[in-house]
Amino acid sequence: MLFLRVCAAFLLASFAVRGVAQEETQSKGCICGHPGIPGDPGHNGTPGRDGRDGFMGEKGDKGEKGPVGSSGPDGQKGEKGETGAVGPAGLKGKRGDNGERGPPGKMGPQGVQGPIGLKGDQGEIGRPGPPGPTGAVGPSGPEGPKGEIGLRGDRGIQGPLGPPGRPGPKGEMGVPGHKGSIGYRGERGSRGDKGDKGEKGEAFTVFKSAFSVGLTAQTKLPAANAPIQFDKIIYNVQNHYDPLTGRFTCSVSGAYYFTYHITVYSRNVKVALVKNGAKIIHTTDNYQGSEDQASGGAVLHLVAGDKVWLQVAGGELFSGLFADEDDDTIFSGFLIFADE
Repeated sequence: MLFLRVCAAFLLASFAVRGVAQEETQSKGCICGHPGIPGDPGHNGTPGRDGRDGFMGEKGDKGEKGPVGSSGPDGQKGEKGETGAVGPAGLKGKRGDNGERGPPGKMGPQGVQGPIGLKGDQGEIGRPGPPGPTGAVGPSGPEGPKGEIGLRGDRGIQGPLGPPGRPGPKGEMGVPGHKGSIGYRGERGSRGDKGDKGEKGEAFTVFKSAFSVGLTAQTKLPAANAPIQFDKIIYNVQNHYDPLTGRFTCSVSGAYYFTYHITVYSRNVKVALVKNGAKIIHTTDNYQGSEDQASGGAVLHLVAGDKVWLQVAGGELFSGLFADEDDDTIFSGFLIFADE
């Protein structure tokens, strides 16, 4: 750029000098003839100054980002530093207070020690069997549930009008219409005559029968194949349950619901709900070394005089019905509705 500017300035100066010379020649009154033959070209001028001495140009645009070079070689591993000095030991903490001594646990009954069996030899591990053949394709599964109703399609082009069809059956009754507005209140009518006194109706009788009883520390682990005598009375207002026999006696015919909740401890449990000597339902629970819970219930139809009770079924090894200050075994029943 600087070189072009210098050349332009040089040409402008040459034209200016030539113009001045022509004006001076014309001013002297010389008669100009035809132009002469062009002369030989002159010698080359001296080289111009080096462009590097010129002023610094403006900063060019930023070029595009070049490609990422390859990663350099890994440096050498530094030497291991010296071990730091051991810090000072912390202060010793205070000793905590001793906790309170807990209450003694329940003493379980001593079980019968069985004989020690002989230890068998350990068998060798068998070789893995060959893979079985590929099974046949199974039958087709049942038909799946009906899918949901799809979206309604676009309305099609209206077809030609068909012939009139036969009159269809009578349609179903439509949805009731909206409730009308409240009308104007009419005038109060005259008071009517007093009617005759009606006959006395029958008194409505409410039949009641319910009980809820439990075991105590004296009646826990009851005997087998006999009614369990629940001596802890929770509710027995009608006295339909006899704690001396352990039986409930029906006084009102109807539907009754009986239920029991048992705490299992020290032995297995197998009990039966009995009606007039027939076992209706059974409940079994195996003792696993800690307290467990078992329960059952049923709805029975009874007539006046029927008896219902709960008893151990299966011998003394299945009489683990337990009760103490913290655990309960409950037997309950009540009348749902009386027969009409």
